[in-house]
Amino acid sequence: MLKIVKTSLIVAASTLAFSNAAHANINDALANICNIVQADDKGELRKKMRSVESDYRLKLHDYYTGISCDGQSLIRAAIKSNAVEVGTLLVKKMPSRDLTAPEADGKTLQAWIAEQGLQDSPIAAELSGRI
Repeated sequence: MLKIVKTSLIVAASTLAFSNAAHANINDALANICNIVQADDKGELRKKMRSVESDYRLKLHDYYTGISCDGQSLIRAAIKSNAVEVGTLLVKKMPSRDLTAPEADGKTLQAWIAEQGLQDSPIAAELSGRI
């Protein structure tokens, strides 16, 4: 009986330690994604997304809402930075239901684009085509 309890405690402790390490590693893996978006580096973004998917089994929609670039979502940051290649890739990779959902400030992407007067952006055109 004592052996089972010890084994259970060891398994629980190692699982907790691994979970914390995995959480820290995903943060490290996504640390420079805002810089990639602002630099409009589509190849580097693809590589980053592939590595996160293979290492952590996470798709873009799994971590999209958890990332903020100067208080903006990735797509908003791409529009503000005029990062057309990256912005269109992000719009294509996100599920359409997530593109119509309100973001952290309660506004949808389309409402934010209209409010900012950015309807002429190629990313806004791609977004309209997806929705």
